[in-house]
Amino acid sequence: MRYLALATDYDGTLAHDSHVSEEAVAAIERLKQSGRKLILVTGRELPELYSVFPQYKLCDCVVAENGALLVWPGEGKEEVLGEPPPEAFLTEIVHRGVKPFSVGKVIFATWRPHEATVLDVIQSLGLEHHIIFNKRAVMVLPGGINKATGLAKALKRMKISPANVVGVGDAENDHAFLESCAVAAAVSNALPSLKERCDIVMGRDHSGGVVDLIDRILGDDLQSLGVRRPRRELAIQTMKA
Repeated sequence: MRYLALATDYDGTLAHDSHVSEEAVAAIERLKQSGRKLILVTGRELPELYSVFPQYKLCDCVVAENGALLVWPGEGKEEVLGEPPPEAFLTEIVHRGVKPFSVGKVIFATWRPHEATVLDVIQSLGLEHHIIFNKRAVMVLPGGINKATGLAKALKRMKISPANVVGVGDAENDHAFLESCAVAAAVSNALPSLKERCDIVMGRDHSGGVVDLIDRILGDDLQSLGVRRPRRELAIQTMKA
């Protein structure tokens, strides 16, 4: 068994219109029964994720807030990986009339076309924060935090090498974590720019693509899809703690 874990984005990938199909839940259960791990890598904040995905406890780890928060459902524990947005930032955001917006443990999120205003606030306050896009969503995080950094911390604790991980996504904010996986897959509804960088483009969209990917992992470790070796020079051995 080469691929020990599947790391999947939520919105636009595992979920369609915020919800996960019964077919996808059944496929996740098959993946787990094989002894493999499921890692959810999402930009969502926890309260909204829990409200739309009650089966989140099927995940071995949830990398939430676009890499800023780790959740271990089996242990009921959370690890916050950054600082919350400064009060001065939020005050200026309100003053400039940016709405709607939300604030998580670390992440600040709003929607296009507010990205120019948000960037101006970051620059005017001299903050070391960056903007990450997810189609229409605009997310602000401390420098050095993204889905790849969150996934790396999760894998280190799970003692799984990136060389044993398959990733799947659909949008701009998935580039970083997919690049860190041994095999990168895109669902058929993914952005063209993401498809170009992936090893595999699935024939179905959203959860259907994830289901097919899981079935191929369980069937022959992706050999039938022509993936013969990790896309990067990654060690196959399990990482040390």
